[in-house]
Amino acid sequence: MIQVDTLTLRFKRLSPHAVIPRYQTEHAAGMDLHAAVAAPITIPAGAIRMIPCGFAMAVPVGFEAQVRPRSGLASKHGISMPNAPGTIDADYRGEVQVPLINHGREAFAIEPQMRIAQMVIAPVARCEVEETDELGDTTR
Repeated sequence: MIQVDTLTLRFKRLSPHAVIPRYQTEHAAGMDLHAAVAAPITIPAGAIRMIPCGFAMAVPVGFEAQVRPRSGLASKHGISMPNAPGTIDADYRGEVQVPLINHGREAFAIEPQMRIAQMVIAPVARCEVEETDELGDTTR
């Protein structure tokens, strides 16, 4: 069995409509993000809307939160993200919001507390940038 260290994400509820993210199954890679809205938000065909999640969070230093579309919304309704995956940096403390785009032919309603995206926590590698005149050859 592979031992995986557990990180702690701290969340601050900003809306009474917020659902704190959680994994839906034991081996899920991503936590579901929910719409923190009091009433449905309609996304017309071809339009983009920012959907609030109703919380802020503190991602551990050295990690990022990758926000990704939900495959069911994309395959059934054409609802996706224009910037997939989106990145939430460790130093961002504002409300988490998800930009959704409607690639479908009909308007689509985002209902209160609907699962709208998934969030994966991933390590971030940082490097020093060095300008050079030579990069070295490869087999390509």
